[in-house]
Amino acid sequence: MSDLMSGLPLLPTSVVGSYPVPEWMERLKTDYYRGRMSYAQLRDLHDMAIKAALRDQELAGIDIVSDGELRRDNDIDYFLARMPGIDIPQTSKDFYFDYYDARVTERLPVTDTAPLMLADDFSFTAEQTSDPVKFSFTGPFSLSRRVRNEAYDDPAELVLAIARVLNAEARALAARGARLLQIDEPFLAGYPGEVETAIKAVNIVTEGVDVTWALHVCYGNRYARPSWEGHYDFLFPAVLDAEVDQLVLEFARKGYADLPVIDKFGWDRTIGLGVIDVKSSDVETPEAVAARIRSALGLVPAERLVINPDCGLRNVSAPVARAKLAAMVAGAAAVRSELTGARPLNPLNPSHEEPAQ
Repeated sequence: MSDLMSGLPLLPTSVVGSYPVPEWMERLKTDYYRGRMSYAQLRDLHDMAIKAALRDQELAGIDIVSDGELRRDNDIDYFLARMPGIDIPQTSKDFYFDYYDARVTERLPVTDTAPLMLADDFSFTAEQTSDPVKFSFTGPFSLSRRVRNEAYDDPAELVLAIARVLNAEARALAARGARLLQIDEPFLAGYPGEVETAIKAVNIVTEGVDVTWALHVCYGNRYARPSWEGHYDFLFPAVLDAEVDQLVLEFARKGYADLPVIDKFGWDRTIGLGVIDVKSSDVETPEAVAARIRSALGLVPAERLVINPDCGLRNVSAPVARAKLAAMVAGAAAVRSELTGARPLNPLNPSHEEPAQ
């Protein structure tokens, strides 16, 4: 696996993926789907927004940044619209965030190419920052839940077929220099009986791709509301067979009662610890973040923790996102200093020198 994590500080901070979409950008993206703006203009809009999101993360002190998923209208359509064999009869939308009505009428073609062109998206992002980049994409199980299946007798076959397409994308991403790839399965919590199929598909996606792999499982985050409730015990023991290095999970909203479940089943890899509630606009204090991290240290050693929000930040405002990320970085720094004895850096005075009087 990639040695990305070995080059980061103890308790490195990351984001899950998405970043706030300003109201003006929502209007312009909707204009595009109503035929009022060209694709070239939309592409320029996305480029500008990604640069701004990266700058926000850098200023907050995030160790592993993302493109904010700002080219994507939701968690599904960007991938299905580019996938050979997926039929989308109506491509206009009333609102950019709406889902397409997608269907598959014939078995997906087998190809070694990367038709979704995700490597191009990664390359643009990597050119804008010197920080490590996490590149995320929606996993095969969740993508399959938004497709009307008219081609496969067994729905699991569709999941595995989508996984093979995503494996080609992952290979292209790794060839372009990606070192941390994350598979998002936001629908899985709603179908706990399908976890074995989902993990089998995850392993098809990761096969032969030598990077650090993360698997993010949440309870849904559309319109800042959970789609399901439950506990992470449904993932076990199947997820132990997942060929991934990290499990990125939400805890800040739900509480940390699931951590003993993870320990009980013997997960011995990294945990992406959700310490920021993305479904609330209330900004956590650094002290609250630090307390949440400390609560996990009794079960997961610091060397196996990455500190992140519960899920993507799409549904909070940009000022709230910036404040939450700053609190997360400060809280992680406080605990890191407790563990290492090093005084946390002051971002306004990184030398630790006292200001001149």
